[in-house]
Amino acid sequence: MKRLENNVTIITGGGKGIGYGLAEAFAEAGSNLVITGRTESRLMAAKEKLEAAYGVEVLPIVADGADEEAIKSVIAQTVARFGKINTLVNNAQVSKSGLPLVEHTKEDFDLAIYSGLYAAFFYMRECHPYLKESRGSVINFASGAGLFGKLGQSSYAAAKEGIRGLSRVAAAEWGPDGIRVNVICPLAMTESLQDWKEHFPELFEKTIQGIPLGHFADPKDDIGRVAVFLASEDAHYVTGETITLQGGSGLRP
Repeated sequence: MKRLENNVTIITGGGKGIGYGLAEAFAEAGSNLVITGRTESRLMAAKEKLEAAYGVEVLPIVADGADEEAIKSVIAQTVARFGKINTLVNNAQVSKSGLPLVEHTKEDFDLAIYSGLYAAFFYMRECHPYLKESRGSVINFASGAGLFGKLGQSSYAAAKEGIRGLSRVAAAEWGPDGIRVNVICPLAMTESLQDWKEHFPELFEKTIQGIPLGHFADPKDDIGRVAVFLASEDAHYVTGETITLQGGSGLRP
């Protein structure tokens, strides 16, 4: 039997990048999926590939994480289709990365807070009764940008550190319900990072030199498998933790 056989996992931003890698890892472990995002064609393409490769059922739903009513609809559709929720993965985030703090407008800051922090809050709140029933788990994604104060990442870092605070409180409050809440801070190779590598090869090489393991993580094999572990019974005593998957560049006490 596969590790997450017949489970139901919601993955926000599951149509591309780290989110798609997460979807592959969970599907490989036997979990049915609900993947959300803002582009229907991308979600449908992901559904076809995942179902063909792993034999699981994938429900794609177009939803903006900043839209509270849309998220309520995601949960309602998930329960109507599958009858349960075992794992929630809050991965999606939009921000004005690279923009200095003093150049941010309120709208720029709102973009990060609403797409990241509010989205995580809405999804967690709406999923809670179903996670309590399944004694499931939440896996939220934060970032080294917040942990280490990366330049040009003020609104993104603020949203991600807010998610970490929210996660720790939820871990404490929801522990008696049997719900575990953990955080992953990844450093993964994605389509956008590959594009950056091609345009700025010297800066890319300099960045690689700061990673002891010498490469960026693979979204499925390096990030996804850790997320699957956190969602599984093997991690039944792990909650409230932040795990930095950054090849050693995120060393901290």
